[in-house]
Amino acid sequence: MSKFVRKRQHVVKRDSTAPQRSGAGDAFSVLAITVLQLAGHLTAAGDALTKPLGQTSARWQVLAAAGHAKMSVAEIARTLGITRQGVQRVADLLEADGLARYEENPDHQRAKHLVLTPRGREVLAGIRAKQSVWANALGADIGERDLRLAGPILERALAALKAREGGSA
Repeated sequence: MSKFVRKRQHVVKRDSTAPQRSGAGDAFSVLAITVLQLAGHLTAAGDALTKPLGQTSARWQVLAAAGHAKMSVAEIARTLGITRQGVQRVADLLEADGLARYEENPDHQRAKHLVLTPRGREVLAGIRAKQSVWANALGADIGERDLRLAGPILERALAALKAREGGSA
């Protein structure tokens, strides 16, 4: 070391007043980053699965929600954890393509239910068939036991995030 360099400087100054993450905070951060990466890959895989049927992952999500139960656009958005405006855009496209239609909602005058047409049910069935083959292969690669262990942990993380929504913590 040169006699002219007495004190080594860090490239980035460290803020000693910044709160430090705990072990649990670090573990959650790693989990969150992994889940975000997984979400990107799941979206790409979903797009690849649905493309032969003229759909996308976003359209598939809304088709599946509408096929599950009679729900309004707002209810679908809450179920999927995405914006109402995003669901509305996709729902309108599905309606224009003849895959879904709006029906009166006895519980709400303006918020109509989105329901699948026979063609929409047919497209959704085709997507589900392709997804089953894909999920079976991935499930076999990862292992049913590990996947069943991971599910409740992810559900707890989701519940904790939902509980904190709207709060500053």
